[in-house]
Amino acid sequence: MDRVIYVDNAATTGISAPVLDAMMPYLTSEYGNPMSIHSVGQRARAAVEEARKQTAQALHADHTEIFFTGSGTEADNWAINGVCELMAKKGKKHIVTSSFEHHAVLHTVQKLEKQGWQVTYLPVTPDGYITVESVAQAIRPDTALVTIMYANNEIGTIQPIPEIGRLCKEKGVLFHTDAVQAVGNIHIDVKDQCIDLLSLSGHKIHAPKGVGALYVRRGLVLKPFIEGGAQERGRRGGTENVASIVGLGKAMELAEANIDRRVPRMTALRDRLIDGLLQIERTRLNGGREPRLCFNANISFEGVEGESILIMLDMKGICASSGSACTSGSLDPSHVLLSIGLPHEIAHGSVRFTLGEDMSEEDVDYIIQTTREIIVRLRAMSPLWERINKQ
Repeated sequence: MDRVIYVDNAATTGISAPVLDAMMPYLTSEYGNPMSIHSVGQRARAAVEEARKQTAQALHADHTEIFFTGSGTEADNWAINGVCELMAKKGKKHIVTSSFEHHAVLHTVQKLEKQGWQVTYLPVTPDGYITVESVAQAIRPDTALVTIMYANNEIGTIQPIPEIGRLCKEKGVLFHTDAVQAVGNIHIDVKDQCIDLLSLSGHKIHAPKGVGALYVRRGLVLKPFIEGGAQERGRRGGTENVASIVGLGKAMELAEANIDRRVPRMTALRDRLIDGLLQIERTRLNGGREPRLCFNANISFEGVEGESILIMLDMKGICASSGSACTSGSLDPSHVLLSIGLPHEIAHGSVRFTLGEDMSEEDVDYIIQTTREIIVRLRAMSPLWERINKQ
């Protein structure tokens, strides 16, 4: 194929040149174990702590509140399980979450449900938002934790996290947010927004896969996630992945510094894509226009299967997805799209385009034109489309 246009950046991003440059010494010459007391080890320790400071500064946190993990999923698990074990000792065994969280959250609270916890799954509006009022109504005297994602990974809708955080603070309830998609796209101030715990992942912001972080507000002490070592101040045993941690720190620094430049440009490209695709007959944008992640466009095409669209897009050099990469092997429709009220047959015909920073208007126009041609071709072969047209 003549060109490849990658529009699956919500699934993962490539490592940027500045991040790779920062990592390289710790993959080659500076290979010391950060727990060693000699100079080589202590240089590695200094690099880890510098990355901790970079990550903290991007969130307006203190460096002592940052714990490095192996992924955003691990950070979610640690936050939820850790808080629940802590609060169960106080007789609080109720969790508030939403019906369209990432499975890292949903599967964790479902496991706790089987262990006797009560969970309230908040409904989502047809536009893909959680209301502050619904959170307020769900909180009970025995609520241990509210966990709501900052921005949805499939439809890109940004939730009212500052307002939910302040509500939880007023109610005396701990608040966790999965900010994996939000970091680098939204200015986050964990203090001002009253966030007690926040999860993030490196590979969504041009750092490597296999590294993430959990912010834990000072004064909140969670049980160690992994036993067996004094790493991460005794909270997560195991030799630190120094190069990847350094990459995460650099990526966090760059992401925060570039938000104000990046977001307006990406928003314009996103809107150009949405407007062009919505000119195709019987299409719809999933999730409200605003507030929405600047790079996310999730579109449903009636009368066709999303998997068929993806295969034909790939043949034309366009790499998109039908939803979360974590569940791409499933034949079931997206739980996110079902949560906003889409019928199964429409949810099955959805494609998520998540744009990259290196994209141009020409790339966007190529996606629009190619997608239009593919939809016309697939509908011509679709018995479902024939039935829709007869209605």
